Amino acid sequence: MGKLFKFIGLAAALALAIFLAVVTGDFGAWYFAWLVGTTMIVLIASASAVMFDTQESNSKGEV
Repeated sequence: MGKLFKFIGLAAALALAIFLAVVTGDFGAWYFAWLVGTTMIVLIASASAVMFDTQESNSKGEV
């Protein structure tokens, strides 16, 4: 039963991807680059915040 749900989920993701490719047409590459770039900016900013908090907690109040 688990493989069936996985297959249905992958089929739904494929159908959504094909639908978005048809709807966006020539602008598909631009939208893809925008989504990937925005995701990378958010991930890098959150990783930087975690590193900053870790360094600040390990500094023992020193500047």
